[in-house]
Amino acid sequence: MDQPATPNSFRTGPDEQGMFGIFGGRFVAETLMPLILDLERHWNEVKNDPDFRAELTDLSTHYAGRPSKLYFAEGLTKHLGGAKVYFKREDLNHTGSHKINNCLGQILLAKRMGKKRIIAETGAGQHGVASATVAARFGYPCVVYMGATDVARQSPNVFRMKLLGAEVRPVTAGHGTLKDAMNEALRDWVTNVEDTYYLIGTAAGPHPYPELVRDFQSVIGTEARAQILEQEGRLPDTIIAAVGGGSNAIGLFHPFLDDKDVRIIGIEAGGRGLDGIEHCASMNAGSPGVLHGNRTYLLQNADGQIMDGHSISAGLDYPGVGPEHSWLRDSGRVEYVPILDDEALEAFKLTTRVEGIIPALESAHAIAHAVKIVPAMDKDQIVIVNLSGRGDKDVHTVASMLGMEI
Repeated sequence: MDQPATPNSFRTGPDEQGMFGIFGGRFVAETLMPLILDLERHWNEVKNDPDFRAELTDLSTHYAGRPSKLYFAEGLTKHLGGAKVYFKREDLNHTGSHKINNCLGQILLAKRMGKKRIIAETGAGQHGVASATVAARFGYPCVVYMGATDVARQSPNVFRMKLLGAEVRPVTAGHGTLKDAMNEALRDWVTNVEDTYYLIGTAAGPHPYPELVRDFQSVIGTEARAQILEQEGRLPDTIIAAVGGGSNAIGLFHPFLDDKDVRIIGIEAGGRGLDGIEHCASMNAGSPGVLHGNRTYLLQNADGQIMDGHSISAGLDYPGVGPEHSWLRDSGRVEYVPILDDEALEAFKLTTRVEGIIPALESAHAIAHAVKIVPAMDKDQIVIVNLSGRGDKDVHTVASMLGMEI
């Protein structure tokens, strides 16, 4: 896919059972296991197939607009007065986020498997939009499951999905957020195993999803690595990305994992603080358990019941994380730190004001941590922040937080 892994590399997992150490695996209903194994077989066939790779590269280039730019954030750098800050501009992709990278790969996989119907889950709506987009491009009917809470706070993306021909099914169970949407999508998949392809949006779920989503998203880090070498003549000192399920982060991180001098930081949703339950920082305040077909760090009570977290950002409002992130946390290779709602909101406003870029609230969490660490760094040091999406979808949420009306 990108540069090959080496022995004892952080880039070698998962194993044949889909495990990253003690995390990952396939914890699914018996009715789904044949489908999962069939998906794995097709994935193993296509991931090194030059024809598949050529088709994906062509679509990524001419349809999605890759490579995305690596942009020197001069205004933010000057404002912070420390290291140079670069943005990996995934917000410039077709549909406005990193989600299109994974959706293009999976829609081609669905076509190879002869599937006739696409289902997806979405939180912030960006994966739903990207799924609806590729389904429209290839002529598939598409159903997107979305928590009722997220439907209300992400209405522009709901309308975009409907314009693209997708059916959006609000989920009222639980808190009506991403976890609940994923539950409903899995129920649909169990019911319609013969003709349906489940286009998972993040690097979680049963094996091989965490691996294949990571590989489709690794184009982010592969490009960023080459671009910073071209622009600065060396690798960055630090890279930062927001982590909900974790696809944009693992996409940036993976090509840098064996570069020992590159500090890697994942940012979780600290919500209203880790003292209570109104956050989604599963790796800072959770424990290992099983959810959505894989073992990973989760927010759960003493009885193992999954807790509903909170984040200002719909895309980070998930009580778990992809299993590879859990493994990287325990291995010590990647640091994971929480950012509060208020800190993300301030970073959102700052970036808009000094760069003329309105970032997604997910990305604003990553920028908020850069705001904390960059001033103490030397001016010749380099930080790359993954700007995973644009903030058009979040203007209603931000307006509400600021006590304003649109």
